[in-house]
Amino acid sequence: MTGPFVSLHRDGGLLVVELINSEPLNILGSGGIEELTHAFRTISADNDIRVVVLRGAGDAAFIGGADIHEMVNLQRSTAEVFIRRLAGLCEAIRSCPVAVIARLAGWCLGGGLEVAICCDLRIAEAGAKFGMPEVAVGIPSVIHSAMLPALIGASHSAWLLLTGETIDADTAAGWGLVHEVVAADELDPRITELTTKLSGFGTAAVRQQKRLLNKWFDMTVHAAIEDSVEQFGLSFLTGEPQQHMRAFLSRKRPMS
Repeated sequence: MTGPFVSLHRDGGLLVVELINSEPLNILGSGGIEELTHAFRTISADNDIRVVVLRGAGDAAFIGGADIHEMVNLQRSTAEVFIRRLAGLCEAIRSCPVAVIARLAGWCLGGGLEVAICCDLRIAEAGAKFGMPEVAVGIPSVIHSAMLPALIGASHSAWLLLTGETIDADTAAGWGLVHEVVAADELDPRITELTTKLSGFGTAAVRQQKRLLNKWFDMTVHAAIEDSVEQFGLSFLTGEPQQHMRAFLSRKRPMS
């Protein structure tokens, strides 16, 4: 599927989802939100996809935020419709059964940062900038910004959400907002390295691990431990543990 705002590029089990035709900074309006949501819901039904990369067109921005030109005309009822639509996109990414890697180049702001934190892995280039500037335009940061305190801590979250200031990629990494920062010319090779690695793992195992991670977010530690015991046993029904463990043992050489 390729539409006015989303382009899909598939290579075997790898799918690259790209936001296009959305101004130089990849501004996210209702059209783009709906197309991205549809894309991720379609991905969820495709058992042959092993890993997804989400990116914005070009390198000026991942997603520069939600469309202020659209939001300026909202009223209470239409504002709730708009933000629920964005929340639906974030949930479609979170619930996507395969690992989703965010390719973070340039600006990542507001709704774009909420989309990014719903991805499983976030790889940024050294010049990337991150922020939640909603308070500067008269609105609070809502929906999936609620994930920030658990992700980066209450203090860092307060700074982002109350000041509206941006932080650089190294600060974002230090706070735990992104997983890794690389030079701009190393961004795509690093993401290729990761997609190759994830594609080589057992498909069922990766999907099972993502389900567990999402479940643990809302569970006590004790409940998560108990639940995971059953999941560990169920993994042996797929045949993947036997296959990958035997392959590991066949590569391991005896110590001299």
